[in-house]
Amino acid sequence: MSILNFLLGSIFGFSLIWVPIVHAIIVILFGFRLISVRRPVGVAIAWFLIVVLFPLLGISLYILIGERPVGRKLTRKIIRMDKEYAAITAEMRNHYQADKLQLPIEGRALSLLAESKNGSPVIAGNKIELFTSSLEILQHFIDEINQAKKTLHLEFYIWALGGDADRVGEALIAAAKRGVTCKVLLDSLGSKDWFKSSWPNRFRSAGIQVTEALPIQIGRFQFRRADLRLHRKIFVIDNTVVWTGSMNMVDPRSFKQDSGVGEWVDAMVRIEGPVASQFELTFSFDWSVDNPKISHFKAVTPAATPREGRVLAQEFSSGPVYRDDILYQVLLSAIMDARKELIITTPYFGPDDGLIQALMAAAGRGVKVTLIVPKLNDSALVAWSSHSFYADLMDAGVNIAEFHGGLLHTKSLLIDKQVAIFGSVNFDQRSLRLNFEISLIVYNDAFCAKLETLIESYLAQSDLVDPVIWAKRPRWRVLLENAAHLTSPLL
Repeated sequence: MSILNFLLGSIFGFSLIWVPIVHAIIVILFGFRLISVRRPVGVAIAWFLIVVLFPLLGISLYILIGERPVGRKLTRKIIRMDKEYAAITAEMRNHYQADKLQLPIEGRALSLLAESKNGSPVIAGNKIELFTSSLEILQHFIDEINQAKKTLHLEFYIWALGGDADRVGEALIAAAKRGVTCKVLLDSLGSKDWFKSSWPNRFRSAGIQVTEALPIQIGRFQFRRADLRLHRKIFVIDNTVVWTGSMNMVDPRSFKQDSGVGEWVDAMVRIEGPVASQFELTFSFDWSVDNPKISHFKAVTPAATPREGRVLAQEFSSGPVYRDDILYQVLLSAIMDARKELIITTPYFGPDDGLIQALMAAAGRGVKVTLIVPKLNDSALVAWSSHSFYADLMDAGVNIAEFHGGLLHTKSLLIDKQVAIFGSVNFDQRSLRLNFEISLIVYNDAFCAKLETLIESYLAQSDLVDPVIWAKRPRWRVLLENAAHLTSPLL
């Protein structure tokens, strides 16, 4: 209280006797604000405690990152365009209605939930390949760019400088010069170094259209939350081929090598077939929303893409403002639907109590639940917070494996070896509540078998956490983990 006394007394000239009164008024008014916006209980309590203990700092932080606004102007634009977008997705759901009949019984409920709130339907006739080497993936990107005939649409959270990521940029410039329409949409914060480099001017000079998503604007934090980010990874070629997964446009040999966690380990899928048009539609929507020159969503008619394979799949996008909380519902439903086995790979593990209880309940009813996370993490606070969940999960029968072959960045959920959710989604509050994310849901035994093989390779490079040894860790570590856990709703 002495710090508050000094600040209020010095800044506003208050008599010290008024400080407790002002403090109480701040806390009461803030409490009413929390009640009015109906935040999740854990989040609300965490913010309330921060404001009680550090009122000036707490209120300042809450204004910056406490709620989920993307700005009034952008919110109105998203809502307007979402109505225009809904007409296209409704037509798509109607067109592919018959494909639902091919769904296995185990995947029908999940598919219906994923397509709710203007989502994409399940579509048959796709060919899906899984790629696990980042350098090979970057070379495939270059090859795809060199062979493109009409359009190249790229949407990433991070485009890092150096290595083979630069080679992708050079290939894109060459494609634009030969007449291919190229659009690049990158998150402002994730790709901040790229935007400060010479690449944006080089791209625009070559005819490549570049848009900065959710730009950080000093002075507008009170209108737009600064940490709402475009976290998607989408690369669409000629509206017929799409790449998606966990990998940013980075060369792992040079990306974040000073973080002490080793190379980032990623995986991507290459998709040919009609589901590619769903990713193209999502890219077009994001491009229209983030491009200030566009006021209405253009009625992009999904291309009549030939059916290249036999895989059932659907694109699954999520984000604040539109399709709000659908990701949380899908993950919760997937966990509850599991009957035999559930495997999760995620670099950042920080779910809320609802998902933790669902995982524990799954293990309790006999499902073999395995969580694979990196042993070393580039975010110390996230690592400590995730450790606070270990004891309860292991007591319930959940297996926890820590990957020591680098920073495991692959994000996947494998349910009963029959359904896979694969994409940009981390198993944390940020992906669930704050980021614009993209995933592919696959209903195919052959693909799930390939994903299981990849997961087994991760397990071969992992240490299984021993619950007996874990229970003997020093008391100071338990206290630190529990303290970090208090911040988990805010991470």
